[in-house]
Amino acid sequence: MRIAYLVNRYPAVSHSFIRREILGLEALGHDVVRFSIRPVPGDLPDPADLRERERTRIVLDQGAGALIGTSLAMVFRRPGRFFKALRAAFAMAGYGLKPKLRHLAYLVEAAWLAKQMQGIDHLHAHFGTNPAAVARLVHILSGVPYSFTVHGPEEFDFPLGYALGQKIADAKFTVAISSFGRSQLMRWAAYRDWPKLQVVRCGVDEAFADAAVAPPQPAATLCCVARLSGQKGLPLLIEAAQLLRDRGVSFHLTLVGDGEMRSEIEAMIDRAGLGMMVTITGYLSAAGVREKIQTSRAMVLPSFAEGLPVVIMEALALGVPVLTTAIAGIPELVDAECGWIVPAGSVEALADAMATVLAEDPVRLRAMGEVGRARVLAMHDARANAAALAELIAR
Repeated sequence: MRIAYLVNRYPAVSHSFIRREILGLEALGHDVVRFSIRPVPGDLPDPADLRERERTRIVLDQGAGALIGTSLAMVFRRPGRFFKALRAAFAMAGYGLKPKLRHLAYLVEAAWLAKQMQGIDHLHAHFGTNPAAVARLVHILSGVPYSFTVHGPEEFDFPLGYALGQKIADAKFTVAISSFGRSQLMRWAAYRDWPKLQVVRCGVDEAFADAAVAPPQPAATLCCVARLSGQKGLPLLIEAAQLLRDRGVSFHLTLVGDGEMRSEIEAMIDRAGLGMMVTITGYLSAAGVREKIQTSRAMVLPSFAEGLPVVIMEALALGVPVLTTAIAGIPELVDAECGWIVPAGSVEALADAMATVLAEDPVRLRAMGEVGRARVLAMHDARANAAALAELIAR
């Protein structure tokens, strides 16, 4: 099959799972054409992302003149389809001038994309936000069937604003990355559309799945791989680190990532006097992330809202246990056999669990890592999950 992929910004540091899915489809013999609505950043640390950027067409790089011109031409060539798409765009927008103008821009983007659909069998979008809206409009304009993957938590926070029910109704199928995610889509989809809701889990990179499992670390080291944001619970993690330090526990915590809260988190570290115990690396390549995880006793992720974090899969694939929160799809993968689950938002519970990890016997850490690795290899094989997606598309 010839399949088009649409993402808001591709490739991106945090979207390596999309790259793996695309490469998995290509390994099965399918031709995948990549589209990104917005330009991608120039500072991509992973060579694989740099290669993907060269293969991706950017919608907004076409320029306003070309995009608007294509839309006007479609008004005259396919007026019925165009005005049907216009009605759908305004229906997704709901009330208010600003949302309607934004969805009018989606229609202009969709008109150009519809022109690129010649020879395309199927269009798949990642995220139920604007990529799914544009994909739906491309479907109305071109007749090419579409589907989309919902990751959460953003879509679950604003389901009516993102018109999830309308997008699901027109799609051939909609993918959730966990059973929890599918249940949230059921809340906003018509009952007749529930059979369209399918679970296809994200796949872990082969570099993680095939990596040699490092021995458990005797040193008191922890790492957290995440965007530096409130949603990931990182201010709480710094508070928990301060509690541990005040209890006299010796450790080192590495934060791998960057984001909107970096300056605030750095200020928290300075105020708490944790500069020698907490380090921020910024974004790293996949090899750099693997090295930080493998040299830690556990990977810590105290998130408040998630879908099912890929970094948890990556840590477990490397045989490293995880300490995380009991939210969203995380308990479908993590339990006491391969990690520690704490209530989201509790700094005391987080600090207590971190202390437990630091005191744990390395033999026990090894056994937990083996359980987690076996689960990831069974549930999150990128090649197997790409084959499942291809089967859905082929139907």
